[in-house]
Amino acid sequence: MQLNRRAMLLSTGAAASAAALAPRALAAGDPQLSALFDAFFKEGLQLRPESATQLGLDKGVNAALKARLDDGSSAGRSTAKAQNADQLRRLQAIDRTKLTGPDRLNYDVVLYTRQSTARTQSFDFGGSAFSPSTYVLSQLTGAYQSTPDFLDTKHTIATAEDADAYLSRLSAFGDQLNADTDRLHHDVALGIVPPDFILDLTLDQMSKTVQPVDKALVVTSIARRAMEKGLGDRYGRDAAKIYSEKVLPALERQLAATKALRAGAVHDAGVWRFKEGPAFYEAALHSTTTTRYSPDEVHKIGLEQGKEISARIDGLLKAQGLTQGSIADRIKHLYADPKQLFPNTDAGKVEAIAYCNRRLDEIRPRLPSVFKRVPPYRFEVRRVPPQTEAGAASAFSQGPAIDGSRPGIVYFNLHDSAEWPRFCLSTTIFHEGLPGHQLEGGLALSNTDLPLIRKSTGFSGYGEGWALYAEQLADEIGMYDDDPLGRIGYLKFQLFRANRCVVDTGIHHMRWSREQAIARFVENEGEAPGFAAREVERYCATPGQACSYKLGHTTIVNLRTRAKMALGGKFDIKDFHEAVLSCGRVPLDILDRVGDDWIAARKTA
Repeated sequence: MQLNRRAMLLSTGAAASAAALAPRALAAGDPQLSALFDAFFKEGLQLRPESATQLGLDKGVNAALKARLDDGSSAGRSTAKAQNADQLRRLQAIDRTKLTGPDRLNYDVVLYTRQSTARTQSFDFGGSAFSPSTYVLSQLTGAYQSTPDFLDTKHTIATAEDADAYLSRLSAFGDQLNADTDRLHHDVALGIVPPDFILDLTLDQMSKTVQPVDKALVVTSIARRAMEKGLGDRYGRDAAKIYSEKVLPALERQLAATKALRAGAVHDAGVWRFKEGPAFYEAALHSTTTTRYSPDEVHKIGLEQGKEISARIDGLLKAQGLTQGSIADRIKHLYADPKQLFPNTDAGKVEAIAYCNRRLDEIRPRLPSVFKRVPPYRFEVRRVPPQTEAGAASAFSQGPAIDGSRPGIVYFNLHDSAEWPRFCLSTTIFHEGLPGHQLEGGLALSNTDLPLIRKSTGFSGYGEGWALYAEQLADEIGMYDDDPLGRIGYLKFQLFRANRCVVDTGIHHMRWSREQAIARFVENEGEAPGFAAREVERYCATPGQACSYKLGHTTIVNLRTRAKMALGGKFDIKDFHEAVLSCGRVPLDILDRVGDDWIAARKTA
């Protein structure tokens, strides 16, 4: 979940002046390509000022961006579409055949992003979370749920100028809300209405956002932080005025518009029911997995790999004396074991987060055995804020600021602690933290050989595939040697990712219901019903992205297998990881090519 909630760290163009921040970042051999990438940076940064803040780049020559928010209005979307088309045209004007080495790879990756973006932009509806979404407003999409947390946790306040910029953004938040409501009406006119259960989740979260002025997060955040910095109480008063006059009316308008949709909403879960739904799903599946698999092929991969993983789990469960009943029944038994549960209280949730941070600390000393480099950033685990946990992903990762001023954060949704028994936590820490998202993302951000346009571009297939591979790697370096139940938890989540391929394509391609999709998780792997429901509802709002995990993992594992077979005694796991990670985030289609080129070069070395 990075962007943005999960592996889609940030959109292309989220960068600052390369000369000021990373002297080698534009050190590609072709000066024309370097200049073009520099221009793309500046253009994208102006279009997406929130990305500058996400990366900690809203300072110096870019300080003015700290007072702005992204523009999701129809006019803003048209500007983004025109910018992408123009950048695509300028990029294709460069003769690729004259590029070599890293230049050619960088060109191919940036070209891929512009072409993929053009495909998804061709649909004149929906929004985005960590991937394209059919709905501008849902439990995962819309400024109402993302901007308050962004202002509270990403917008730093150290000076009066920072606080003034916050007030400007707070005013712009009202504009964002109105733009989303206008887009909602636009989409409804096209027949794009979320299913009833998505609307219920959305309305619940919206209602929690519509707070009186003295309890509104966007007001209390600046009031508290400005006072802490000795800036007085003026900012709290000014924020209260802006909220009362501009933000709250926009929130109430949006809440009313969303409520009006609920009465006529249907229960059908998939995008197949919309005129352009099947085409949208194909585009979203391609965009997020960065493969050319069809929905039918993805469904088959999920079924086949699920069968293989289930056989491994069965053997491990039997070794623990759990021999009776289905795999799901035996995993449910582990979920109900009091020794595996943290109390569903605030104190119990603090204890669970502390356990996660300990596991993160325990794997750090083992990383040099399989990696040549580790990122220089700080990483920590936190709880998802209670006000958004009802609709938030079960766990997700946010990358650090590029300058290290903000740590990388792993979030756990502890809405119900029973959904996160102890035996399931470790593998998720390794996925979201180290050696997963935070290691991969941290190495990309700190890689001075990558152009900034590459550092700030994420691909779900690559990022989530690496993170799932990292779960496997944690097992291979001994993190479960004294924790057999933790190994079952690791494989249980491998099965979960295989089932995601089955469920996502089931919902959007095979017309499964919400309940049918939930039952797949509960009956096949013993998933907690609440966890399963939240996951299914996520896939309904963001089609295709859930498939990227297993497809990415499969691509990396297959590449490693090819490398071992081809290189024999020349194969070195550190060299392999360096090859996969040093090329930066790339589409899976390109990763296969990069890997095969590396194998060929190693064979002749």
